[in-house]
Amino acid sequence: MIFYFLVLLIGLNAAEGLEVLGQNYWKHKAIEDLKASLNVRHNTRTAKNVVIFIGDGMGPNTITASRIYMGGESSYVTWERFPHMGAIKTYAADKQVPDSANTATALFTGVKTNMGMLSVDPSVKFGDCHKSLLKQNHLISVAKLAQDAGKSTGIVTTTRITDATPAAMYSHSANRLWECDSKLPPEAQMCKDIARQLIENSPGKHFNVIMGGGRQQLKANCSSLPGDPVVADSCTRNDGRDLIKEWAEEKQSDGLDYAVPNNTKTLLEVDIDNTDYLLGIFSNSHMPYDYVRDKSENGVPSLEQMTTTALKILMKNKEEGFLLMVEGGRIDHAHHEGKARVALNEVVELNKAINSTISLLESSGIKDDTLIIVTSDHSHTLTISGYPERGNNILGLAGTSPIDGLGYTTLGYANGGKGNYHYEVVDGKVSREDPSKVDTTSYEYGAQAAVLLDMESHGGNDVFVYATGPYAHLFHCSHEQNYVAEVIKYASKIGEYSEDRNGARPSRGL
Repeated sequence: MIFYFLVLLIGLNAAEGLEVLGQNYWKHKAIEDLKASLNVRHNTRTAKNVVIFIGDGMGPNTITASRIYMGGESSYVTWERFPHMGAIKTYAADKQVPDSANTATALFTGVKTNMGMLSVDPSVKFGDCHKSLLKQNHLISVAKLAQDAGKSTGIVTTTRITDATPAAMYSHSANRLWECDSKLPPEAQMCKDIARQLIENSPGKHFNVIMGGGRQQLKANCSSLPGDPVVADSCTRNDGRDLIKEWAEEKQSDGLDYAVPNNTKTLLEVDIDNTDYLLGIFSNSHMPYDYVRDKSENGVPSLEQMTTTALKILMKNKEEGFLLMVEGGRIDHAHHEGKARVALNEVVELNKAINSTISLLESSGIKDDTLIIVTSDHSHTLTISGYPERGNNILGLAGTSPIDGLGYTTLGYANGGKGNYHYEVVDGKVSREDPSKVDTTSYEYGAQAAVLLDMESHGGNDVFVYATGPYAHLFHCSHEQNYVAEVIKYASKIGEYSEDRNGARPSRGL
């Protein structure tokens, strides 16, 4: 017996130092996992609080690559150690491969809709403003139900606050691109743009916390402001309105305590005790990728800084609790650009926000009453291929092709834009670029794609959902994407699952 433990100890030391992973190491790891699994208990408390994290475009391969990028093959990102998980099917009502609008609608309202549409029934066709105005076609988000139950609510994103994922929480639109008035076609002038719906309509105007980018969508004449320039391919207001100012004026007239931070310094200086509403818009369009973000006090806050500030404000509602949606939205954009390292780095930032959230909930003594969900709206075409040695840089070369004698990268895309198409015609023959001659670990490197498009597309495969806290065990197999909203409602007793006056939960036929 003593000899066995000596061998085990030597095996573990060798594994930690030289990565010589013998059978005792793997036996030990398996036993650790087994013990943890045997200790998993179902938490059937009411989820007083809900935090849902969306890694936009963070499919299974992105999580795997990010894990290796962060700490190697045997490491984990935080949510991979949550006790419960399942898979969710991401197809749209009308498409095999979805976009962020219809997937966010499914996640937040419990109903799948058509591609490009926000929280309207799939009977509404894309671009049909008239039918999108009909109340019977409106889908109700978990944010509205949480507000009806007296909970504080918030949305945080690294995209424009009017972009598809956050917009599905509060708007009803037949076209996700109708973010501001200049994008509304003549036949849709009777419809409110998404930015106006955020500021003027319920549930948007009742959010306690709103943070992200998208100043151009909310404020006309952004070119007169210092800081980031007006983004040409993002819509700009033509109606002369300043919706940020209007939001603040309404809160002031209602006698509410509010803050309107516009950079890292003013965000971190917010008086939490005397702030119940916060609108923080930190860039004209999407917020910058973290690797180029201005990290000075006059710059743009990180996802972690926005998330923790949001939580501190929302946690003040000790009686009814809160619901918060946090999106790492630029994972998706980096993949569309074919820049794998940028996408992985954005996942790292999401991981930081989740770690800080867990620490804050634990220190506040409310973790056991909080359902935390981490998932993605859809996947991308990122691939992990070849036979690289363990410990190889995930951004490096996987091996050498026996066909053309050139190396190839571990990461690639099934399709992509020109920056990912590393082929050229030389002397009448198609020739592939030698990746050993360039820096494949650069943020700017576009991993090789098989098919040339204008940009890399979404993937149609299932994504994972990870959960911890009350009723997290309801995620346990392969689910439809709209099931996520149903679990949120059931776990937190909102909507049709609200308690009646006697404290009994309606069964709804269950």
